[in-house]
Amino acid sequence: MSATEITALLAFCTAMSFSPGPNTTLAAALAANHGLKRALRFCLAVPTGWILLMLACGLGLGALILGVPTLRWSVKLLGVVYMLWLAWKLSGAARLVQVDARRLDVSFLAGVGMQFLNIKAWMLALTLTAGWVVNAAGQPSSNPGERLAIVCAVMLAFAFASNFTYALVGSLLRQFLAQGRRLLWFNRLMALVLVATASWMVGV
Repeated sequence: MSATEITALLAFCTAMSFSPGPNTTLAAALAANHGLKRALRFCLAVPTGWILLMLACGLGLGALILGVPTLRWSVKLLGVVYMLWLAWKLSGAARLVQVDARRLDVSFLAGVGMQFLNIKAWMLALTLTAGWVVNAAGQPSSNPGERLAIVCAVMLAFAFASNFTYALVGSLLRQFLAQGRRLLWFNRLMALVLVATASWMVGV
């Protein structure tokens, strides 16, 4: 992979990974409500899911999902329902003691599985596959396996770094949010971001 391609890949991954989305929103919310240690599990689940998703796209599953309307809408529907369910759980927690009672949590396996329910993640993985794995500067690549390994390594680093950064911010706000009704409004804002993301997914 040339220096130009690497630079473009790094710029693309930076923009896509650090922009707000369902993963970064949940990372911040989990850290704010449970602490950084509990959120770390989700921060590790996201890159794990991403690697599996990239491998699936490299094997052609992504093109199949997006090319078959029934499968595409199934992914959308499951993703939207799960995000709305998380938003509902998030929106009612006004105090830290209520968080565990409402079971506002995402297991490692659920975090991995979330990546496969996000139509935006499928489209991003397909873009990376088409732009950097099977093509080399506009020409068919002669080493797609090597390129896939490079893309996976880059995305592994960016997926963890972006979610950990948001989780760190959430954990730093934890004591501030514990006062009065601040946590409730923070959780409702995070829930609103999830609802907006779910609405966007329907229209994609």
